Amino acid sequence: MTPTMSIQKLPLAALQQVRQYIKSTITLTDIDQKFQDWAVLEDFEDLPEPASVDNLSSIFAFGNLSAEQTSPCRRWVVSTVNPGAALVKLPGISLEVGRRMVGYVYQSKDDGGGAVWAVPDRLSTTFLLEKAIASNEVSRPPQPEGALDHFMEAVTGDRSAVSFMVASLLRRELEEFGAVGQRCNWSHHQLIDQVPAPVQWQWQYQQPTDLAPKVKIMSDGQAAVEFFTWRVNHPIALFRHVELYSAETYSPKSQNQTIATA
Repeated sequence: MTPTMSIQKLPLAALQQVRQYIKSTITLTDIDQKFQDWAVLEDFEDLPEPASVDNLSSIFAFGNLSAEQTSPCRRWVVSTVNPGAALVKLPGISLEVGRRMVGYVYQSKDDGGGAVWAVPDRLSTTFLLEKAIASNEVSRPPQPEGALDHFMEAVTGDRSAVSFMVASLLRRELEEFGAVGQRCNWSHHQLIDQVPAPVQWQWQYQQPTDLAPKVKIMSDGQAAVEFFTWRVNHPIALFRHVELYSAETYSPKSQNQTIATA
């Protein structure tokens, strides 16, 4: 930790790569999607038993099932994707020892959502995770036993400038884990370091002179993150994102401000 306050700018291209890496590790797999389709079937006894593990893929093929049988499920299921997988290689941050991130997804044709929790390893069994599913309403995601209030409370790091910016990107990606359709928001935002042209922007505040992503680390261990995005679908707008991290956690206070509209 530096003894005095310091401000560090971070390259946009590197952050775009970090974001793409996170997205690639938490995107629902084909098996995840098909498992949810499979979950709508009320009778599993008619499914063929594979002769070996080599034939397991045929169970998920659904080549012989009717369109009605393979309609998307409308209930919460435990995701096969590990939401914490990205933390293995992300710079500056990691998952606390003894904890695991778990995910739930709710998918239908035009709607869907997800939920990510951090739980103790000993409480991350499939039985306990499925036991937490008590509602089929997308607005009421399951909360497993022992889950922290927010998954970012289980993130630790080296308190570097990079670690705080990466934590901000990770939080946003995981908060849209499994999101579909109108439940998507952050996925419509692009990171920027200059005002996009040739859009005619209507500024709600004074136009900022420096849109580069930056982190300010204070002498007391707190850190502030600032970066800008362009929402590329309607309503098109530019946003300023500011996050304040205390000296003890990677779970920040966050403010998202619309600074211009098109």
